[in-house]
Amino acid sequence: MSSLHASRPAATRRLAVTLAVLLLGVSATHAQQANPSRGNPLATPNDSGWVQTTTPTGRIDHSNAFFQGFGSNGRTCESCHRQAQGWSVTPQELRQRFARTSGMDPVFALVDGAVSPLADVSSVEARRSAYAMLLNRGLIRIGMPIPANAQFRLTAVDDPYGYASAHELSLFRRPLPSTNLIWLTAVMWDARETFTPFNPPMDAGIDLQNLRSSLAQQARNAILGHEQAARAPSDAIIDSIVEFELHLVTAQVDDKAAGRLNEADALGGPAILALQRFWIGINDTLGNDPTGDAFDENAMRLFDNWDDPGRFSRDRRGRARAAIARGEKLFNSMRINITGVAGLNDVTGKAVIRGSCSSCHNAPNIGNHSVALPVNIGIADASRRTPDLPLYTLTNIATGKSVQTTDPGLALRTGKWADIGKFKGPILRGLAARPPYFHNGSAATLDDVVAFYDTRFQIHMSAQQKRDLVAFLSAL
Repeated sequence: MSSLHASRPAATRRLAVTLAVLLLGVSATHAQQANPSRGNPLATPNDSGWVQTTTPTGRIDHSNAFFQGFGSNGRTCESCHRQAQGWSVTPQELRQRFARTSGMDPVFALVDGAVSPLADVSSVEARRSAYAMLLNRGLIRIGMPIPANAQFRLTAVDDPYGYASAHELSLFRRPLPSTNLIWLTAVMWDARETFTPFNPPMDAGIDLQNLRSSLAQQARNAILGHEQAARAPSDAIIDSIVEFELHLVTAQVDDKAAGRLNEADALGGPAILALQRFWIGINDTLGNDPTGDAFDENAMRLFDNWDDPGRFSRDRRGRARAAIARGEKLFNSMRINITGVAGLNDVTGKAVIRGSCSSCHNAPNIGNHSVALPVNIGIADASRRTPDLPLYTLTNIATGKSVQTTDPGLALRTGKWADIGKFKGPILRGLAARPPYFHNGSAATLDDVVAFYDTRFQIHMSAQQKRDLVAFLSAL
């Protein structure tokens, strides 16, 4: 795990070390004792093995306001944030809910669960079509207008559902996990619920008030919007939800092939993650670490001790552990020529940045960027559009230049032309539990994620490298 340096003030250093302990009230020993089995309510299976959530009490408090509905449509926070799906949702689980309820589960609501708020839901088959984006890709429809001060205007719309306009674009996005929140640097894909920018030093990441305020704002707006509440919930309700969320830590704890991810000196699982040191700007790629430390590309150090071919090559489990360790090394140090990424290449003035996965996923053992870094890697480009997504043509008012995108991203919050297509990178822990991936669910599997980056940046990975990288990502 990361280390603090002498240049850091002693009081700040002590507080940073104990941040997670004080907030979460959890010890590594307590959580590691839990066995990922059917009898353990904190652990749930997925295709890669078991994911586990750690809480201070060793249980999920289902009496919390997180599990209560405050609106008119029967939804709760849990409707879109399920423990077994890494505190997000998956198409597979949504299809099961649809089948059980004939599409009447509260998650299937016209307000944002349907392809359009005007969709026909009068029969089971009509509902199956209306909620196709939820059922096929786990996507919620977010309705947002073109900002009044935008540097661009909407000049054409190709919406397969016949609804979107400049007054309300239809943006289809994945519900982000409501766990591992103490390491967030921006709230929501486009940071629209970030109360105030989390900038270093922000008391070196120790003062969580900005984060608490942001999560409170997000919870309040979710109840008013997603749950369709007639009035804002009380501060007590919001505080209850925020405190519950802030105490959740989730990670893969067991791999089907490699076994326990905290054995043989490995550092996987939620117990060790709960103790991870962090502050806003830690290990920042662009030199914004408030300690003054330089960026270290070895951001992930969970499985260093499995990088021993002589030790881990004798049996199936050993070989699986060796593959995870190789994947971690690739994540940290495999050379990538980063080009054409708005928010990175243009900010640095470098047409080509010789980087790696950890250039953007630099928060040690967490995997998001330690300072909010919305970037455009091309996920929403017209060239990657599928027929089920709307396509918007935006024209720059000053220059007349046009661009087509399936989601303007950050630009719908800032109104800036340069922000079109920018999104934040999510925290990577617990990935295996919550497919599909990217903001629009365009990667059905982690194999698809790796394939995207391989083609987007022309890395030319071998089949073995792809398998190793997927093995590592699945173990997070």
